[in-house]
Amino acid sequence: MKLFAILAKYKNKKNKKMSRIGKKIIIIPPNVSIDNLEHQKIIVKGKYGILERTFSNLVEIIKDENKLVIKRFNDDKKSRESHGLTRALLQNMINGVDQKFSKILVSEGVGYKFLVEQNKLIVNVGYSHPITFAIPDDITIKLESNTKISLTGIDKEKIGFLASEIRAIRPPEPYKGKGIMYEGEKIRRKAGKTGK
Repeated sequence: MKLFAILAKYKNKKNKKMSRIGKKIIIIPPNVSIDNLEHQKIIVKGKYGILERTFSNLVEIIKDENKLVIKRFNDDKKSRESHGLTRALLQNMINGVDQKFSKILVSEGVGYKFLVEQNKLIVNVGYSHPITFAIPDDITIKLESNTKISLTGIDKEKIGFLASEIRAIRPPEPYKGKGIMYEGEKIRRKAGKTGK
C-alpha cells in the first residue's frame, strides 16, 4: 500500500509540474506595443511591421507594464501543451517585429545557382528546367552570391516554411554533398560503393 501511495504522490507532483518555457516572463522591448489582450487575439506592433495571432483560451496572457506573463487555468495535458507553445509563439512575434528573422540557404553542385528576378526566385539545381518560386510580400530574398541566398522577414514560421520548401527541391545527398542546404548545416557523409 505504501508503494501505491508513493507512486500516486509522484504522479500528481509530475502532472502539476510547470512548463519550463511557459513560466518564463517575456520582456517587451521599448519600441514594441501589444494590444487586444482580452479577446485572445494578440496584435504585436514594432518597427518592422505588425503581427497578429489568436491564441488558445486554455491560457491567460497578462500584461504588466513591460512584461507578459502566461498562466494556464488547469493542469490538463492540453493546457500544459498550450502554455509553452503560447509563450514561444509570443516571443517569436515580439522578436520578429523588433529584430526580424533570417535563414541562409547555400547550393552545392556544378551549375547549381539561384537567381532573383522582381518577385520571383529561380532555382537551377540540375533538373531539365529551372524551378520558380513566387516571393511573398512579407519576405525579402537577397542574393548574396550565385549559390547563396538569405531569406528575411518578421514571421519566423513563414521564413522557416519557405526555406524548407526551397531546400526540398534538392536536399543534400550524403555521397558528394550536392544539393541545397542551410548555412552551417552538417551533412552526414557516406562512403560510395566501390566496384570489384
